[in-house]
Amino acid sequence: VPKKCQKAREHFGTVRTQLESLKTKFPADQYYRFHEHWRFVLQRLVFLAAFVVFLESETLVTREAVAEILGIEADREQGFHLDIEDYLSGVLTLASELARLAVNSVTAGDYSRPLRISTFINELDSGFRLLNLKNDSLRKRYDGLKYDVKKIEEVVYDLSIRGLNKEATGGAGGEK
Repeated sequence: VPKKCQKAREHFGTVRTQLESLKTKFPADQYYRFHEHWRFVLQRLVFLAAFVVFLESETLVTREAVAEILGIEADREQGFHLDIEDYLSGVLTLASELARLAVNSVTAGDYSRPLRISTFINELDSGFRLLNLKNDSLRKRYDGLKYDVKKIEEVVYDLSIRGLNKEATGGAGGEK
């Protein structure tokens, strides 16, 4: 995993070059006029950066750190920047991928990773519940997080029932 993460980080150099070129193609004060042209790509790049950081440290990458990885600004006032909604959408995509990773980890015999993913996703869900999301695409993406939480809970429950994870079974009164 560390080798793959390093390789992925090397590719962000190309991304920075491309985004640097993109910044020169339109007036800085018209970011939102053209935002739809790169919105999806930025959301995907946020997901990729967040996934690499999660695989490296099992933490959530900040918006500022993603902006630094991509070589763009975090603040709107500084021109081409990482919009907060693009950041949040990318983080929600991370949640869906982590739900898949939890299942695949069990298949690969790694029974402790789903527990760590579960803790992370539950904290992420708690953070999103604090937001007052309007009825838009971000809200719909957040609604999908509930299914990811449920999927991961089912994986952790199955591990607990089968006694495959000592941490999972330890909280159930030691029953196996």
